[in-house]
Amino acid sequence: MIDIDTFLTTLYVMVDDFCKSQEPVPARPGPAASLSVSEVVTLAMFSQWSRFRNQRDFYRFAHQHLRGAFPTLPDRAQFNRLVRRDRPATVAFSQHLVDGLHARQVPYEILDTTGVPVRNSKRRGCGWLAGQANIGWCTRLGWYNGFRLLLATTPQGVITGFGCGEGKAKEQPLTETLLALRAQPHPAIPSVGRPALGVYIADMGFAGDTTHTTWRAWYQAEVITEPAGRTLRQAASAMPPSSPIQSHSRIRSRSRTSYRCRGRLSRSQSPRKNSGSRIR
Repeated sequence: MIDIDTFLTTLYVMVDDFCKSQEPVPARPGPAASLSVSEVVTLAMFSQWSRFRNQRDFYRFAHQHLRGAFPTLPDRAQFNRLVRRDRPATVAFSQHLVDGLHARQVPYEILDTTGVPVRNSKRRGCGWLAGQANIGWCTRLGWYNGFRLLLATTPQGVITGFGCGEGKAKEQPLTETLLALRAQPHPAIPSVGRPALGVYIADMGFAGDTTHTTWRAWYQAEVITEPAGRTLRQAASAMPPSSPIQSHSRIRSRSRTSYRCRGRLSRSQSPRKNSGSRIR
């Protein structure tokens, strides 16, 4: 284990070296930003640490503990604008990490989706993301209002690519879009990553013999799902411990346990509300 200061310093040096190796960003009109691109990408990557329950929790920590390292840290709204502005640099650095870790040199990658809530699903009205975010179902969250995130990861947990759609989007259309963009890259969407060198492993939400045949013919992508009528755990128990299905089952089990424990911890640490208080 390394302390936070050492980790942040190491991460910043890696990000800064990468940013300096890229073409300089053209000067933007108006006053200079309070944080450099390297600082924004470093904080954006650090904010994804699982100890932070949400973006507000991260910024509270940054405001209290990271002022020494980032003395010009702006308020949260301005920081969010900087993160959105420097999103291309963040995506490019994440793909640089994938290459630097040689993460694609694995026999298979794992496909899975999860919900990303942006609004209380019980609130009325359309919200500020109307037409983009909507109501969806996720086994981790239940009903939520937001987006559906599709991830491609290695057995070690390195994210090699990702994409998102509306909350009610299904796994197969999202996967087809990701595979198509990996087969024929588009410069506007580099976050999907590059084609897997092996096969893809997924759960029953991605199943479909006809669909798999199409993906194999059009995108040279082999997707393996659990047998129909059997749960992933049942399919994994019938296979050797070193099989991809077994590994996928263990990773999903650990992830769901982590989410449940994190949810219980969050509820136990949150202050009790008065009986008359209402969520707005």
